[in-house]
Amino acid sequence: MTRIPAEDRDLLENAFYFPMLLTVLERDRQLIEQSSFKLKKPYLEIIEAAMKAAQMDLAAVKKKMKMKNMKVVKLGSDEAFTSYLFIYRGYEERHNYFNPRLRNHTENLLRFYLLERLNTKMEEQKLPPSAGITFQN
Repeated sequence: MTRIPAEDRDLLENAFYFPMLLTVLERDRQLIEQSSFKLKKPYLEIIEAAMKAAQMDLAAVKKKMKMKNMKVVKLGSDEAFTSYLFIYRGYEERHNYFNPRLRNHTENLLRFYLLERLNTKMEEQKLPPSAGITFQN
């Protein structure tokens, strides 16, 4: 039984999910830079914008954790599980996470930062930017 409320546990989990997400984004950015894409810049801009948004969210998580006297320490991992120590207001709890669960949630975060976060911006703008050509009905 955990003594940590769900909201605070989410903060603690985000403290290790966001760095995983940033690692994936950084690797992808490097792969795109080294690739033979003809037009790399739009892809790099999308990844860098996602990284910036994730970094800002991670900073907010760290700030809240500091205010609430919370810490996360990675204890270790094997082929199946990764263990973390949650330090919450003087209490220590060990939590084990199934590695495929970590991967799947990181993938969900990646999908959010690359797609869903941008969809709200795209819905505001109904048409792609014009190159000066106007269409008549």
